[in-house]
Amino acid sequence: MSSDCIFCKIVNKEIPSNFIFENDKVIAFNDLNPQAPVHFLVIPKKHYSSLNDIDSKEAFADIFSAIPEITKKLEIKEYRTVVNTGESAGQTVFHIHVHVMAGRKFDWPAG
Repeated sequence: MSSDCIFCKIVNKEIPSNFIFENDKVIAFNDLNPQAPVHFLVIPKKHYSSLNDIDSKEAFADIFSAIPEITKKLEIKEYRTVVNTGESAGQTVFHIHVHVMAGRKFDWPAG
């Protein structure tokens, strides 16, 4: 865990958050700046700065296996997932997180 990472503080419950999902490896919570009617983040409890820092297939699987479980629970069948890696790609919090968005039509390219 990184002591100055806001997502680590959320994982450690130092910052209150309403989790929409939690298991022993990941948590999910609504994005504070939603870009769609449904917009939540899925993050590992273990700190990885970005996708480039994931050190095992299991960590990757933990994150992405939770997403269908969450979307089924929320009765969401169509959604977009986004992982920004690096500042120029739009990553603003350097703890890997997957954006899951739904509830509107998405265009491509994303922009």
